Amino acid sequence: MKDFLSEEWFATLSSTLAHAGEVEMPEGVSTYSVVFVIEDAPATVPHAFTISMKSEGGSITPGDAFDADSIIRLSYADAAGLYAGTFDSGTALREGRIKVRGNVNTLIPLMKWFQAAYSGQSPE
Repeated sequence: MKDFLSEEWFATLSSTLAHAGEVEMPEGVSTYSVVFVIEDAPATVPHAFTISMKSEGGSITPGDAFDADSIIRLSYADAAGLYAGTFDSGTALREGRIKVRGNVNTLIPLMKWFQAAYSGQSPE
């Protein structure tokens, strides 16, 4: 696995997301973005990243977007665990380890699509 939040990680994930296929969008929504704030990220990596979604696909960029539909705050360890598949987002939410502000309805299709894109499966 590429070092989490490294330039190589962003480049690899950007390529994966660009070729992942169509995104299931919430009803009445044509685009949305979600910022992930990593509260205790090392100084050598970005403290946040933004996933932007359109019906034809998604993209990821380091940094935050001030006009994001949702902001997710979590620890570096939990974010790395979610990415690696060793930590479940449902468990993280139930345990209060992920804090969400904004439109929660955008998160379900985003996570479903993101996990399918990363695993190489077809998002449905």
